Amino acid sequence: MSIAKKLLFVILMLGVVNVYSQFTLDAELRPRFELRHGYKTLYPNNVDPAAFVSQRTRLNFEYKTQKLHLYLSPQDVRVWGDVPQLNVADNNGFSLHQAWAEILLVKDFNFKIGRQEIVYDDQRFFGNVGWAQQGRSHDAAILKYEPSYFKLHFGAAYNQDNESLTGNFLTVNTYKSLQYIWVNKNWEQLSASFMFLNNGLQYIDEIDAANNDTRYSQTVGMHLKTRIDNFNFSSNLYYQFGKDVADNDLSAYLFSLEANYAATSNLNLGLGSELQSGNTYGAPANGENKAFTPLYGTNHKFNGLMDYYYVGNHINNVGLLDIYGNVKYILNTTTNFSLALHQFYAAADINNYDSNNLGFELDLLTSYKLNEFVGLNLGYSQYFATKGIEIVKNNFDGNSNYWAWAMVTINPTLFTYNKNETTKL
Repeated sequence: MSIAKKLLFVILMLGVVNVYSQFTLDAELRPRFELRHGYKTLYPNNVDPAAFVSQRTRLNFEYKTQKLHLYLSPQDVRVWGDVPQLNVADNNGFSLHQAWAEILLVKDFNFKIGRQEIVYDDQRFFGNVGWAQQGRSHDAAILKYEPSYFKLHFGAAYNQDNESLTGNFLTVNTYKSLQYIWVNKNWEQLSASFMFLNNGLQYIDEIDAANNDTRYSQTVGMHLKTRIDNFNFSSNLYYQFGKDVADNDLSAYLFSLEANYAATSNLNLGLGSELQSGNTYGAPANGENKAFTPLYGTNHKFNGLMDYYYVGNHINNVGLLDIYGNVKYILNTTTNFSLALHQFYAAADINNYDSNNLGFELDLLTSYKLNEFVGLNLGYSQYFATKGIEIVKNNFDGNSNYWAWAMVTINPTLFTYNKNETTKL
């Protein structure tokens, strides 16, 4: 081929573009029955246990091309019976869980904006809280730089009550302002992530509005995981400083280490420990707060499934030392069983008590896949209380504490369309 012909061939090829687009519509229907007899807190006297069915219903719309990724996820969350048969306006749990677009700016640079789940690493600090029917999502913007050898994300958010003419004070129960950097690097047998978060919480003085302020704390940390033969190891190390919302000086930490061993292709054994610092006698003192807060993590995943710790509770308290072990057995491709045991201790002294023992928890789980669209999960948990947790929870009634649940997840793909063709410019 002559040089002229080769040059003509290159010019023609530069004018050819591969056009790719995909649209997917899928659904999720997830009803869950729960029997609560001491879930999240010790069971008191002279009350009946709670029993109910909650349900999450989602439709997920996803559109992808080489330069644009669009995702919409409206959802309805309710408890069976909280809406009458003849429904009235505004008496429902409909919301928009996600609505975001991710745009390719230039090679390796993407920009994601809108209401979105923010999930990193093992979800210890940023997670979607998938167990909760409503889930967690943020109104945020994230700039991503992802070449082949590492990942760098910068995220930011700023929240306000409404489109007001004056003032910038937030009364909704969320953060006012947030900025973070996340860096991840993978090697052959090691993965390491670094995170820095600047988190602003709104303080409102109901007596003197001139004292209204946004108070910032900072969290810096690392997540590590590695594999050696049949062993998997993971660790988290975080440190918090700055100011809490009450203007106390914050100095707190979290450290965890976990090992999992694949004994056979069907049997996995795990052992781990996590320490979160806390305040002596369960409250900040002398203008200092030593209690760590795992701000936006999937906390249900850690420290026992009964959610006694850090799931809307145990904030700014005596901290926690969680020593745990777990066993998971895969019976076949459709069925598995797991058992987890947790021994809890306070990380700081409990008022008027010479032991830091907070009790023991047992979690039993099983899951069964009926078909490619339908799964069934069952769980039973029991908490064995001690004097320490009775002081922390301020309940000395001495009742048994357990929780049982059954959940069906139905998630079919309703429609898929793919377009992949070559066109000339």
